[in-house]
Order: sequence, then C-alpha cells, then structure tokens
Amino acid sequence: MQHADALYLFNEGRNNQAYRLLGAHAEVSGTTFRVWAPNAGRVSVVGDFNGWHGDVHQLHPMGESGVWETTVAEAHPGNLYRFEITNRHTGDKLIKSDPYGRGFELRPGSAAYVVPPSTHVWGDADWLQQRAAWDWQQSPVNIYEVHPGSWMRHPDGKPYLWGELAERLIPYALAQGYTHLELLPITEHPLDESWGYQTTGYFAPTARYGSADELRAFIDACHQAGLGVLLDWVPGHFPQDDWALARYDGTALYEHEDPRLGLHADWGTHIFNYGRHEVRSFLMSSAYWWLSEFHFDGLRVDAVASMLYLDYSRKHGEWLPNKFGGRENLEAIDFLKELNAMVHGEFPGALTIAEESTAWPMVSRPTYVGGLGFSMKWNMGWMNDSLRYFHRDPIFRRWHHSEMTFGQVYAYSENYVLPFSHDEVVHGKGSLLGKMPGDAWQRHANLRLLLAWQALTPGKKLMFMGCEFGQQREWSEARELDWGLLANPENAAAQRLSADLNRLYRELPALHTQDFSPLGFEWIDCNDSEHSVLSWLRWGKDGSFVVVVFNFTPVPQTAYRLGVPEAGTYVELLNTDSAFYGGSNLGNGGALPAHEGEWMGRPANLEVTIPPLGAVVLRLG
Repeated sequence: MQHADALYLFNEGRNNQAYRLLGAHAEVSGTTFRVWAPNAGRVSVVGDFNGWHGDVHQLHPMGESGVWETTVAEAHPGNLYRFEITNRHTGDKLIKSDPYGRGFELRPGSAAYVVPPSTHVWGDADWLQQRAAWDWQQSPVNIYEVHPGSWMRHPDGKPYLWGELAERLIPYALAQGYTHLELLPITEHPLDESWGYQTTGYFAPTARYGSADELRAFIDACHQAGLGVLLDWVPGHFPQDDWALARYDGTALYEHEDPRLGLHADWGTHIFNYGRHEVRSFLMSSAYWWLSEFHFDGLRVDAVASMLYLDYSRKHGEWLPNKFGGRENLEAIDFLKELNAMVHGEFPGALTIAEESTAWPMVSRPTYVGGLGFSMKWNMGWMNDSLRYFHRDPIFRRWHHSEMTFGQVYAYSENYVLPFSHDEVVHGKGSLLGKMPGDAWQRHANLRLLLAWQALTPGKKLMFMGCEFGQQREWSEARELDWGLLANPENAAAQRLSADLNRLYRELPALHTQDFSPLGFEWIDCNDSEHSVLSWLRWGKDGSFVVVVFNFTPVPQTAYRLGVPEAGTYVELLNTDSAFYGGSNLGNGGALPAHEGEWMGRPANLEVTIPPLGAVVLRLG
C-alpha cells in the first residue's frame, strides 16, 4: 500500500494495518520513524543513537495527516528511542514512548527499541488450515487461563521465559485435557501488579518473558502440539502514565478531553475515544497485529461492559449522554462491531470472547442480525450464582435451589463460556477451595463437585490456573502457584479429576456438540430442593446422551429413582466420590440396570446411588 493511501485510510479510521505505516521501521538506509501527533509544533526522535538530544533528528509533517516522519541513518535494530513532542499551542515539551512501538526495554525502563524483522519460520500451516474449517460451536472449547509470570518460576523467583514455558506449560495443558491457553495480557505494561491490564505497548509483547520471536516460537509450538492460544486484549482503557498514551501531543488525543467521557475513576485509567478515526485505526491495527503477526487464535476482550455504557460505574452528573440522550456508547458499539467483523472476516476460525457482565442483548450474535458479533460471551451470572451457592453451608442450600436452576432460563440466549477466572481468586475473595464450606474433607468434596458442575453444564469452559488442583492460597502475581500441594493426596486427586472431566468433555459428543442449543439439555428433575439434588440429560447432535446427577449435600442418596430415555445397562462413566479422586468411594459398582416403566414422564427408570457432595455421569452401555 502506498503511503498516501495508508495515510488516507488511517485518517478515515479504516487502516487495520497502521503498524506498517507508523512506528519504527528498520531499513537498509537506517530506520524510518513515524508518529501521529496532530497538535505538535515540532517532533523529534531522541535515542541512544543521538545522545537523546532533540535538536538532532527532527520529523517532518506528512501533509495534513497529523503524522510526522524522518529516516535516521544512525538508528538500527536494538537502539532505544522516544519521541520529543512540543505542543504548538502551549510550547510544552513532552517525552513520549512510541504508541506503535514493537518492543520496549524491561521495566522500570519504558523506552522503545528498534525491533529487527522477524526471523521466525512458522510451522503451523496445518493448524491454521484446520482452524479455518473448524466448527467451534459444536466442538469442545476448554480454556486454561494463565498468567505466564506466575504459573511456574525458577527457584530464585525469576519467571520462565517463553522457551521454558513451552517445555513445561504445553505438555501440562495437554495432559490436563485443555484445548486452549488464554494468556493474561502479555502486551507491554509497566506495573506487575496490573497483571497486564494497564497496557502501554499495544504492539509489543512484554520484555518480561523474552523476545517477540520467542513468543512466536511458543505459539507455534502450541499449535504444532494441538493447543490453541488466546490473547487477553484490553481496548477499553489505558493508564495515565505521562510517558505513554495519555495526552500524547499535549492534548487529549487517544482519550476524551472531558473526564465525564474519558476517565475511569475506579481504575485510574483513560477511556479511548472510539469516535476518533485514528484511534479506531490504532485499536483495529493492534488486534490485527496480534492475530496476523503472532498467529493468536482469538481475542478475549476485556471489560466490554465498561465500553458499552457511558454511565458505567458513574453516579448521576458524572457522565454525558449520547446524542439521543441515552447511556449507550454508540461509538464503542460501532467499534466492537467493526472489530468482530474484521476478525471473523480476516482470520477464519479465530474467536472473539467478550467479558461482558450485563444483560446487553445479542453480544454473541452476528452483526448482520443486529448483534455485537462476538463468538462467545463469559457467563458471569452463572459464575456468580454458582459460587454464591457453593459458599453456603449445605444445610441451607435447599432454600437456594433456584440459584442453580435459574441459569437454564437464559443459557442459550448467547454463546456462553462458563468461567472460573483470575478475578474470582484475588482481592480477598479466597481461592476456589477456600470458598468451600465445611471441614477439610467437605471442602475438597465441594471443590470436586464444583469442577464437575462446570464441566457438565452446557457451555464452553474456562479455568484459571491452580484451580484445577485446589490451590489453597489466593493467587498472587508475585509468586508461582503452590505446586508443592500436589504432594498432598487431596490436591493430586483434584488434579486427576479435573483431567478426567476435561477428557469426558472432549470425548463425549453429548457434552459439547450442543453446548449452545436447548436441544442439548433436558431436565430430569430440577425440583428436588428438599434433597438438594439436580439431574439432567445432555444430548449430542448424533443422538447420544448421558445422565448427569448432582448431590449438593453430604447426605448420601441411595436407590434414588430417575426417569431415563431407554431401558438397559447404564455405565458409570465418572463419580466424583471415587477413592481415585479422594472421595469415600460410594457409587454404583460401575453399572446399574434401567427397567421399562414410566417414571418422570420417561419410558424407563433406574435407581442410582448419589454419593455425598458428589456427581455421577451415566451412559447407556
């Protein structure tokens, strides 16, 4: 694309590859620098190639585009640089990082460096071809959410680099039965404690874990092993650091001037101005960059609710309505629709997943029918109801039975992911295990039951690292997971159960082919609040089915009669109370007969033993 065309599209908000134009581009003649600063009176590039002196290499305006450029013969890959920007109205001099910088020095430094062209040779052509033809709606999607810097560390506390993660994390995720990794934001960020959600480098992988090519090699290795990789991406807000995007050329360039539109008071961050064409090009290009240049398999889009509502977390008088007088952020809505259309059009099989916590309609419906166009949406209501219920002492659960049944009222209104994410195991909330009531045995039994509840409920799955083996402490980004717990039989047993549940979910069509369809789910009995028992059928698109039964109290239920679709011998595929999983080993001897005879409106019935705080999965043999 010619520069004139690229500039035109950039100013129109329609350049999805603006990184090819802006930023630092190493060439034979040196490095060309371009930056968008429409309210600058002068722009210079300063770096270790000119003594950080602003009078040496000044940039020149590219017409009326607001973009400035120059080529510096002395600048080469590896050189550090910033932009020195003088506001034309105030004369204020600003020293800024490159919004399109592709690499930054390791914190606490914040200068960008000239990145050499990638030398990674991709070996995942087969994966990408299969992904393009992938019917993800009818396939298992089971996501392991990972913070790379604290999953596992060296004895001296240093985080693993990408190559080391490839050696450890990939085989672990595969052995546990996950289909995808989801990386908490690995876009460059200055503060470890932000977990990456206060992004300053929208085109740069963080230097904490290695180079850009090492990240490419990690993703390539995942793909060749059969594991997808999703990126947690943050287009909803950016931090106020004065060296980064905030008031970039002395004016509110990427954000809004009015804090009633442009400031997240809760998070201390700025909100992007989605109505500004060049900001849309910036964000669309960031999404395109990660999917194209790094072969990510999709984006989990952070904090979508905060983008959709102008009054998000604001009191009366602290926000401005849209042109129609409403609370909807019309520009953000348009941006999200364009983003999803671009991703699905340009990257077949790539997913977009919304973290969206309200009842906004049709988040995961195509844009051509009026939806936002996401592939899937996190089911925060299901998660909150489930954790609230499990936190209760079992003696009181009978009075809250509807918390576990209500989800089916709306379960198919969106394409839902059932998440137990990092947000639920921080800030005093305790670990998943720590939320469970009762003595040590009951806490572990409840955790096993919760793992089964997620795996056997319709919807795709997401589990934050450590929850699969019963991490006891809250997660902290400052240390690795408590892997030593696996020396405890209870934790090792929880890990085995998690792997077996994931295997069942992947292998049984009844548990994944109709995750998004009411045809895949049928209550057997949702009304037995007295015993806190729930039972249902899961149906596969091929007509196969499984029987699922939960007992949410420590009181065993013997000879519990259920109506089933057919007579015959039913095999116990999984029992969370098995001794193999640390339970009391109360079960059904591996199989049990179902006899003809109407019960619960079905032509056959069986009598099942439901163990204490246990779940059982049965299949017609």
